[in-house]
Amino acid sequence: MARTDPSPPRGRDRFRRDAWPRVIATLDPVDDFERISVINARYEFPWDIQQALSFALFRTFAVPSIGVLLHETHEFTARTQKRHDDTVLVLDAVIEHGLESPGGRGAVRRMNKMHGSYDISNDDMRYVLATFVVTPVRWIADYGWRELSRAEVEASTRSYTRMGELMGIKDIPASYEEFETLLDDYERKNFAFDARSREVADATLDLLCSYYPKVLRRGVEVFSRAIMDDHVREAFGYATPPRAVVALSRGALKLRGRLLRLAPPRSKPSRPEDRGVVRTYLPGGYRIEDLGTHVE
Repeated sequence: MARTDPSPPRGRDRFRRDAWPRVIATLDPVDDFERISVINARYEFPWDIQQALSFALFRTFAVPSIGVLLHETHEFTARTQKRHDDTVLVLDAVIEHGLESPGGRGAVRRMNKMHGSYDISNDDMRYVLATFVVTPVRWIADYGWRELSRAEVEASTRSYTRMGELMGIKDIPASYEEFETLLDDYERKNFAFDARSREVADATLDLLCSYYPKVLRRGVEVFSRAIMDDHVREAFGYATPPRAVVALSRGALKLRGRLLRLAPPRSKPSRPEDRGVVRTYLPGGYRIEDLGTHVE
């Protein structure tokens, strides 16, 4: 069945901050999980989800079996921008077209071909999937303009679960709570310092800072370390910023969330290319098969 995307709020609803939550309340997280995910990724929390997924991917480097593999491929150290852009665009293609569409299936096939070139354990794949399920929920709870409803959490979980199924991941958790347990247990057991993982993390952090003017980059780097979970920072061997810096950094994000409560609902979809995070390709200037590694 073709996915029917939501229509933007009209009339007086254009000015109601709860316009999109009211739409979501009419949807079923079992049958409409992709529509709910589109609303949140395109309208309600585009920036928050982008940041959360960036930090989700970043934290996976602290698992040596993941970080060392990425170091050996040179994809995240020599071609950091392209690898970042490819990841963003492949995931966005799923949002744009839907998991069951030719475009969405093509994006998943491209991911599978990339991952199939390397020896990646099912446990590591399950963990990476768990970071994508859990990290956005926790980020939005901490810094979003509102928390996600239970239906939204279930919809997001179902969306990533279906993606995991199409990727051939086995023993996928059956609920959000099980994903949380998997993530926390896996990090507790597997996070460890490795100089090669640190190089991958450094390259990725440098890329994040490169989106800002040079005069601000040192501050952005400190800010990024300040908002990392303590055990993530420790696994990479990063220095902990002063308590005041941590409090100010996290407080600034919380303040942003509170201020957004005063804004009207978004009426136009926000895509990664619109936000300037993709720099390898011109808007629309790529094919799914061009994305990612090309190891045969």
